Amino acid sequence: MPSAKIGMLVRHFSATSGPILDKAGACPYMSQAIAKSESSEASDVDLTFGGASGSSMSAPHPISASWLKRHGNRVCPVGGHTLASAEQKRGFASQTNGASALLAMCGDAASAPIEHGRVPPAQSRTPGSGLGRLPRPPQKSGRGFDFEGFYHDELKQKHDQNTYRYFNNINRLAKKAPMGHLADSEAHEITVWCSNDYQNMSRHPRVLSAMKETIDMYGAGAGGTRNIAGHNKHVEHIEEVLASLHRKEGALVFGSCYAANDAALTVLGSKLPNCVILSDSSNHASMIQGIKHSGAKKMIYRHNDMEDLESKLRSIPVGTPKIIAFESVYSMCGTVGPIERTIELAKQYGAITFLDEVHAVGMYGPHGAGVAEHLDWMLNATMPPGKLKGTIMDNLDIITGTLGKAYGNVGGYIAGSSRLVDLIRSFAPQFIFSTTLPPAVLSGAATAIEVLMESNHTRQLQQIRTRELKRALLTANIPLQSNPSHIVPVLVGSAEKAKLASDLLLSQHACYVQPINYPTVAHGLERLRITPTPEHTSQHVTLLVSALQQVWQQLGLRTVSDLLAAPQDGSDALADLFRHSQFVEDTSPLWTDAMLALPNELLTGSSSASFHCKCEAAPQPFPFPDLNMAQGPPRISS
Repeated sequence: MPSAKIGMLVRHFSATSGPILDKAGACPYMSQAIAKSESSEASDVDLTFGGASGSSMSAPHPISASWLKRHGNRVCPVGGHTLASAEQKRGFASQTNGASALLAMCGDAASAPIEHGRVPPAQSRTPGSGLGRLPRPPQKSGRGFDFEGFYHDELKQKHDQNTYRYFNNINRLAKKAPMGHLADSEAHEITVWCSNDYQNMSRHPRVLSAMKETIDMYGAGAGGTRNIAGHNKHVEHIEEVLASLHRKEGALVFGSCYAANDAALTVLGSKLPNCVILSDSSNHASMIQGIKHSGAKKMIYRHNDMEDLESKLRSIPVGTPKIIAFESVYSMCGTVGPIERTIELAKQYGAITFLDEVHAVGMYGPHGAGVAEHLDWMLNATMPPGKLKGTIMDNLDIITGTLGKAYGNVGGYIAGSSRLVDLIRSFAPQFIFSTTLPPAVLSGAATAIEVLMESNHTRQLQQIRTRELKRALLTANIPLQSNPSHIVPVLVGSAEKAKLASDLLLSQHACYVQPINYPTVAHGLERLRITPTPEHTSQHVTLLVSALQQVWQQLGLRTVSDLLAAPQDGSDALADLFRHSQFVEDTSPLWTDAMLALPNELLTGSSSASFHCKCEAAPQPFPFPDLNMAQGPPRISS
């Protein structure tokens, strides 16, 4: 929408809600619009909104609060989220309340200049997001339970706690990774910093070619469940590839790894007599849900605390079936599970291991099989698979993974013994009653696995960018939770400020970083979760860190210096987490210098060279050796 039109809206609305004009200068869009509209001769308030459709909309004169409630989120591209929450809280009982909502929408934090004039358009909303803005519906007397009122109250609680989820309309560009655009406005590009497409396989030419060929020959859908017309050569092939990747007898593919974890734990926990499942306190919701569905007894041990795990194992009778469920890379904090020690305890106390490698497959190991393969780097990189026995990966009973992150597609899987896989196949309703993944998806995912088994090039480059970003953030006084993995959790400590920081990064700096709030992380430990990819360059890193510095200053967020100066009496959870990750935990990168096999100047960050993966063309070798046959260090302790 033209700036003059925005100013016109503010000017006419201020006739009934005067205070807004005095404070509208806090918003970069409103302040520019007001200046231009002061000399405007226009007397109407017809609003023409930009976009592909070029649609127009007329507003009443003077503008009413009810009109603003319906359309105000399209006025300012930054404020739609806050307006929704403010409307919901205030109920828009009067025009004065409407003015207050717009003031809250703009906020003092939006006062920084617009960088390079790149203003993202207003965000579209999911259908559900509008529910939070409505006042509580009147109860229908004599009609029984007030369903709509119940829905409203539940959503109101989410809004009041700043945990209501808004979905940004992010459209990643296949030919311009890591770039994307918002809604339909392709002219306003953004840099995507939080995608789980860790290796950019979703745009790899071999993957795309395989998918196109498959869809041309076999169509879009699988045609049914595995039992009814949905079993085909594509699903058989990818299950063979996955079993080979993890050196297991069999594998089973699901629509998602959420379904895979839920199904496997549900079946095992319900079928094994008197089963006890020991679960890491930071496990993913899919594992928690599977344990609940199983009805089995559960024991939760402190995150990565092997003494606590052993204490609980010791309390269970030897003959009782036990499952230890844990993850290799924990996605919100980036910590790494002590796989080797967990296996030792499982063998000692008669338990089986259930390892979620969702955020590790394609990212670690000489063939991308995950952290379990990575820990035996030299053996797995140099020995033929048929001759390998007794490695860490071999000693795991069940491995689960995803096709939707490093492999750039969609779906999940389990891998284990043939009898285990058959048990899940035969009893899991999540598998039995779900339509098979489309043939093109299976073909593309299998190709991505094969690409990442053949070379470590993109894995190496991704790790370089991760090191570079972590180093730059700490140098810039921006606090992060240090860890050995590719996850970069930037610590904020407030749900409201984490959301606002994300909005400012997007609206003023064209950087998309998603905030992570409760219940994904604990209250007071809210954060921004950043995941570099091979396509991010040193220049991208520099621009992001600069943007974060400006946002940190605008919002008065706590810095490294602030957290180090905080009391050490247990009263400050965020400071305790930061200090513990910096000074107590072993955060040495899983990818060692020897594994990266790069010149020293790149490892130390002293080189300005930028290695940008050109996936549009045929894959080209990078200026460092392939590590498939390189000698790595001996086994690395987890």
